[in-house]
Formats: sequence, structure tokens, C-alpha cells
Amino acid sequence: MKQTLQLRLGQHLTMTPQLQQAIRLLQLSTLDLQAEIQEALETNPMLEVGSGDNASADSSADDAWESRAETPTEPASSTENTKAEASESATPEPASETIQDIPDELPVDSNWDDVYDSLPAASASSVSADDQQRMFENQSGGGESLQQHLIWQMELTPFSPTDQLIAEAIIDSIGDDGYVTSSLEEIHQGLADEHEIELDEVEAVLHQIQNFDPLGVGARDLRECLLIQLRQEDRSDADIGRAYEVVDHYLEMLGGRDYNQILRRMKISLEQLQAAVSVIQTMNPRPGTAIASEPAEYITPDVVVKKNKGKWVVELNPDTMPKLRVNSQYAGYIKRADKSADNTYMKNQLQEARWFIKSITSRNETLLKVATSIVEHQRGFLEHGEEAMKAMVLHDIADELGMHESTISRVTTKKYMHTPRGVFELKYFFSSHVSTATGGACSSTAIRALIKKLVAAEMPAKPLSDSKLAKILEDQGINVARRTVAKYREAMSIPPSNERRRLV
Repeated sequence: MKQTLQLRLGQHLTMTPQLQQAIRLLQLSTLDLQAEIQEALETNPMLEVGSGDNASADSSADDAWESRAETPTEPASSTENTKAEASESATPEPASETIQDIPDELPVDSNWDDVYDSLPAASASSVSADDQQRMFENQSGGGESLQQHLIWQMELTPFSPTDQLIAEAIIDSIGDDGYVTSSLEEIHQGLADEHEIELDEVEAVLHQIQNFDPLGVGARDLRECLLIQLRQEDRSDADIGRAYEVVDHYLEMLGGRDYNQILRRMKISLEQLQAAVSVIQTMNPRPGTAIASEPAEYITPDVVVKKNKGKWVVELNPDTMPKLRVNSQYAGYIKRADKSADNTYMKNQLQEARWFIKSITSRNETLLKVATSIVEHQRGFLEHGEEAMKAMVLHDIADELGMHESTISRVTTKKYMHTPRGVFELKYFFSSHVSTATGGACSSTAIRALIKKLVAAEMPAKPLSDSKLAKILEDQGINVARRTVAKYREAMSIPPSNERRRLV
């Protein structure tokens, strides 16, 4: 085989580390970005948190570095003489007396852990009362779980050692909604292997647990849960007595909205059935949710939209926008001609700090551009609500800003916008479209809002079917099929018409 040399021209895209870092930061959420910034602050001594503008801080650090590199190193004696002259001109007292008063080792009343946990940018006294309240509200409290709440009540109950063992096994099998997830036979089988326990003992302990707080906990199904709660009511009341009978014998008919069958079997009037159903609706079908086991999670918006003098203004949230700068003191220690390992390390850290700040700035600028473009397209939503939402896809914003669709997708993922109508993810403003009778397009979000509005205004005794909803939308000029209406209705967790039927 003959070997030859060939010259080939081609183009290929090389992703530099800087570009990879910018793309990775672009798709991070607010919480992930804050964690990334904290890690960079801990690993890079050139980075610090500042209150000024990043660009000005970075330029000042560069000026300090340049001046340090171009200025020749002076002898130590001349530097000390300069400092001595400055101190003598500033203070009338001799410098020697001041130096003698300073001990060799200053006492320290704190350790590194205390310094690390303190505020990075300002002292605690400089934090306003609103900021302190916000910090306390954001702290996740360790709420008591349902199992802990039940065990606390079990320890206050005069159980025998055997009954307490059974109660612990039952409480372990209770889920977050308050229902027993295992059958009594399974619980008994798990205890009978090591202890002589009868099934009747397990059931007796279960009935005692069902009297614990929250009321209805320890039930095996919905019927038992509601009956436990109704037993605590005044059974002499006629409405409560009828409610107990409906739950005990006709719960399936009630769930199927078969009110006529219930009326015939109980031989009561419609008003009496309405009163009984009203009593049942006051019960809690998931009693375990009354005990908060998980702390609430709050969303911090990345972008704030507000109306100022008749115009919609888009701003980055100052609480989430990082304020980083290069440490000018460390940057001033770098010497351009020095080839030592320490100086090389500091140069590399300075370059990485610049890249990181530039990537953060680029992320903020891109996010602001995309959010501004979204607001320009969705002014109708901000003015009139979901029914005025326009159909929009990622390609529309990408063409307007001259970016790739993948970039728009990264920017709008896990980023939130605070508007006068609430907090929404940027992805929320993108939706498919349905053609109208006039040849235009209607957003799927607007169609869902119309369906929700029609369902809310329907007659309770005669709810609108999917076909009827499609006909009403067609009369309004929106061509949408019945199966599409059903898909949108299910996406909004709206039950079908037969399950929406209620008593007048």
C-alpha cells in the first residue's frame, strides 16, 4: 500500500472551556447557580462578593495588576521609609510608641467556623429588619411528622408492653395521608413470628389508634375514615345521622353522583340529601395531611415584570443577581515577569475568575433579553389574562434575538418571572396553537382558560360535556376537536361531566 500526503480543508466547532462554562451556567436554576457561585468563592481566592458593578470592579483589579507589573520592585528599606514618613505626617505621636503597644500575637475571640457562617458582604448590624425577617422565613423548619405525632400520643396512652409493640407496628404502616397501608393480617403475621399475638389484639389496638389526632387517622379505606369522623359528631342531629347512613351504605352511589337512586332508597327529600352531603363535605378524606411533614418550598423569581408609566418594564431580580468582583488586593500581588509556581497559580486563578464573572454577566444579559422579548409578545396576557395568551414557540424568540432554539430552551428552563398576575416559569408562555375560523391561531393556553371558565359557569345539575364544550368553542371561532377538549380538561384535572354533576 502506497503512502501519500493529502491536504484537506474543513471546518469544525471546538467548544472551549469558557464556552462550556457559559452554557452550563446558562441552564442552571437560581438555587443551582447560587451553589455554583458559593463553590467558586470557596475555591478561587481571586473572587469576592462586592456591592459594586462587576465590570468596574474587574477593571479596577486589572489596573492594579498592570500597575503592579509595570512598577519595579523597590527595596524594602525605601518602602519602610515611605510608610514611616506617611505615618509621621498623619499622626503627631511617634511611630515607635505605637509599635511597642502592639503585642506579637493578638488575642482572637472567634474561630474559623464563626467567620465562615457570618454574612459574607456585610456585618449583621448592617442588615435591615426586612432582610432579617426574610432570612428567618426562608429557613426550613423541622416540622413534626405524622408518625412522630402518633408515637407521642401512643406514649401518653396506657398501653401494655404487648399493645405498645402492636401500636408501633401499626403506626409504622400508616402513610402520609393517614391510611393504613398494610392489612391487619400482614401486620399480625409480622408480629406473630416473634410474639404470641392474636389477630383480635391487633384490631383492638387499631381501634384505639383511630381515636388519635388527627381524627380519621388509621382508617383502612375512605368509608372507614369518614365514619370515624362522623362518630365524633352529634348523632342526634338529623343531618349528621343521614350523612352517616349515606357514607355507611351508599358511598359508591354518592361517588358516582347517582343522587336519584339514593333518594329512592333512603326515602328522603332533595333538601335533606343536600344537607347530608354538606356535612360529608366538611370531613377530611386525607387526615394525615393535617400534620405538616415537609416544609414549604418557595420559588424565587429570576425576572420581575411591572408596569411603569403605561409601559411594561422587565428587570432582573436583584436578590438573585450575583455581585462578584476580582479581589484587587490579591490581583495586585501578581508580577508579570515572575515565573514562580505561586505567581503562576495566582495568574490562572485570576483568569478563571474573569471567565466566571464574564459567564455570569453573559447569562444575566441573555436572560434579560429573552424575558423582554417574551413580555413584548405576551402583552395581552399581562393586560387581560390567560384568555389573551398568544401562541408562541421557541423558534419565534430565537429568530427575533438571533439565537439558537437550544439557547432559548436553556434560558427558559427552571427560570421564573414575577408578574402582576403571579409567578410563572418562562416555559409557561410558550404553547402550541389551534387554527381559528378567521384563519388565525389561538394559543392552547387560552383555550384551556376558556374551558375552565365555561366549566365554572355551567349549571351544576347539567354539566357541559366535551362535545358541548367543543361546540361552544366552535361558535366562538375556535376549531377544536372533542378529543382535544378532553385532553385539555384532563390536563387541568377537571373531571368529566358525569363526575361534575352536583345537587342543585
